[in-house]
Amino acid sequence: MVLRNALLAASGSGRLRSAAERSAAARGMVRRFIAGEEPGDAVRAVGELAGKGLLATVDRLGEDVGHPAGAEEAVRGYLGLLERLDDAGLTGAAEVSVKPSAVGLGLGPEGAALARSGLDRICAAAAEAGTTVTLDMEDESAVQPTLDLLRELRGRHPSLGVAVQSQLRRTEEDVRALAAQRVRVRLVKGAYAAGPPGAFTARRDVDASYVRCLRTLMAGDGYPMVATHDPRLIGIARTLAARYGRDRKGYELQMIYGARPDEQLRLAAAGERMRIYLPYGRDWYGYLLRRLAERPANVVFAARSLATRG
Repeated sequence: MVLRNALLAASGSGRLRSAAERSAAARGMVRRFIAGEEPGDAVRAVGELAGKGLLATVDRLGEDVGHPAGAEEAVRGYLGLLERLDDAGLTGAAEVSVKPSAVGLGLGPEGAALARSGLDRICAAAAEAGTTVTLDMEDESAVQPTLDLLRELRGRHPSLGVAVQSQLRRTEEDVRALAAQRVRVRLVKGAYAAGPPGAFTARRDVDASYVRCLRTLMAGDGYPMVATHDPRLIGIARTLAARYGRDRKGYELQMIYGARPDEQLRLAAAGERMRIYLPYGRDWYGYLLRRLAERPANVVFAARSLATRG
């Protein structure tokens, strides 16, 4: 937990970010976890995953925009991405994930309206292309505003999904409400710094919360998206799916691009719907640090990469 907290703190450091962006070694490491910097890189990676029987959810990196023009740029970026995926015939294999702060949620009193308008356009374009959108969940302060956006948009876009984090104490109650509303829910442990009183701090408590939330989702009427690399939790998810009568189309497993690729293929070959969280873009620093914080194995890989290139 000490290492995790240090990495999460570093993810918000402008000085460390500048140093990483100048580092050839860091950029080499990025290639494992990020498809590339341009939309074409993402489309190419989606095609490669689809050829292996894997689905994708594509995240255009960038968050906490500082001006409405930045939010509009993010919206246009997603619209262009969806058009490219449609042109390539890949919308059956890919959806998109959007961070509300990237489309303006954090821009003061007008931020919620700006984000709602931008997300409405993205969701409409996704529906026209034959695919879906999932709202990423960010730090603890963004949870209720994000769920408010979900509620406001689902009347027009019923397929809109959302991510929730088992590290937060409120999530069990949120999951009960979302399951009753038949929402597509991506369950993650949580990649943002959070502490008491709103969050569990011990890993065993985060895992126990994950299982409780997972049980509610599998027993409910929504669509569970089980986002974890933990073999034990994946096994529990498959057991619960069978217990509650869900076939392989009634839920899916998710992992991030670059993490446990052999296991991704094994599970897909076993008949599981396996979706890969596929990020692309130039604003990769914060995302990469949060990924390293999630799993000690990722830190070991990073250290080896830096040592090899040093």
